Amino acid sequence: MSKQKTLKGSFSLFGKGLHTGQQVTATFNPAPENTGYRIQRIDLEGQPIIEAIAENVVDMTRSTVLAQGDAKCSTVEHALAALYGMNIDNCLIQVNGGEMPILDGSAETYVQQINKVGVVEQNAEKNYYIIKKKIEVHDDKTGSSIVILPDDKFSLTTMISYQSKWFSSQFATLEDSNNFEKEIAGARTFVFLRDVEPLLRAGYIKGGDLDNAIVIYEQEMPQERLDELADYIHVPHRDAKQLGFLNHKPLVWENEPARHKLLDIIGDMALIGRPIKGRIIATKPGHSINNKFARQMRREIRQHEVQAPIYDCNAAPLMDVNRIRQLLPHRYPMQLVDKVIEVGSDYIVGVKNVTSNEPFFQGHFPQEPVMPGVLQIEALAQTGGLLVLSSVEEPEKWSTYFLKIDDVKFRQKVVPGDTLLFKVKLLAPIRHGISTMKGFAFVGEKVVSEATFTAQIVKNK
Repeated sequence: MSKQKTLKGSFSLFGKGLHTGQQVTATFNPAPENTGYRIQRIDLEGQPIIEAIAENVVDMTRSTVLAQGDAKCSTVEHALAALYGMNIDNCLIQVNGGEMPILDGSAETYVQQINKVGVVEQNAEKNYYIIKKKIEVHDDKTGSSIVILPDDKFSLTTMISYQSKWFSSQFATLEDSNNFEKEIAGARTFVFLRDVEPLLRAGYIKGGDLDNAIVIYEQEMPQERLDELADYIHVPHRDAKQLGFLNHKPLVWENEPARHKLLDIIGDMALIGRPIKGRIIATKPGHSINNKFARQMRREIRQHEVQAPIYDCNAAPLMDVNRIRQLLPHRYPMQLVDKVIEVGSDYIVGVKNVTSNEPFFQGHFPQEPVMPGVLQIEALAQTGGLLVLSSVEEPEKWSTYFLKIDDVKFRQKVVPGDTLLFKVKLLAPIRHGISTMKGFAFVGEKVVSEATFTAQIVKNK
């Protein structure tokens, strides 16, 4: 399993906000495990902290704006995309204004500074949410949609479309998040020249210029009108019949606008609060549909907070029934683990196929066979015992015994034909032969029982 990561040190960036035009400094700091992303307004009384989650988004008009209480910070998507794209799980961002600096309009400067200070691995496991079914959101007014499908990694494709003969549609794909720095981070934000004046009248892009945005002139306008706009944004006059990109730096990629939309999606997906394994397909995305999708994903995660392990019945087990019998003293009818399919440094996954031939079904109950809950907990304990015993030399000479069982819950009946998956995780390192573990039993994607238990490993006499 991958470990969570944070910055090895702190770094600061200074620049103006795209929409406010105010000069601001943002400092990125290491953060403890399971912190996630947080933004602290150090210029406000009490230095309040905003948790970077989808529910705290209060405006999506031209950027993603987070707020919690009286604290607010806008245009957070590029910074969050850099953190998420560089596989950083925990970071505290301290900012002395209400907007993140726009820099060059991309995430490239953030990435450069992340590489400069370095990244450190933490002890806690990276808590992936694994997509196991299609999830989608739509916006009928705009025709926007986002779909996520099962995949063994995080990947993303976006398609953009505009009503313009010169600049109509593009697509961009990120097949592997490890390529974020090379393929996506340098994509700059963009705006259509026809939208510049309305945005200015609405109070936006006060800090916009050709150093931090690509301006697209794609609909011919009268020469006089074009000259007025050129003077306003401090660029040379050009022939009104000559359509094209107005920017100081040439395009990095032909589809740089589509890549920037992909960058924005990553920044908004960071607000889900957990890294994702799945393939996103976004059509005509924007901050509004991105946030709608992020909120939907957070609802999905709350409903399936504990995910069932992935079980491939065709894969060879790490421990078969014969190896289990070497480690555990249990025999018929008390051996309740058939195989082990996954083992990590502090967790294990076991399997039991529940058949109608189980002896306990004769009396529990003849007319309605139900696996006793106490045996489900016993099976969890046996699975945990296999994890603990795998950490000692000559494990066949040791046995595990219950010392305490807490927080036992039974959520659903287990009946003949079910396949039980057991996932047991150490809650603390084993000390003096004592281990505390949390275990979940699943049938399909549903938790059927769970318990926290303490066990002791004792050498056999």
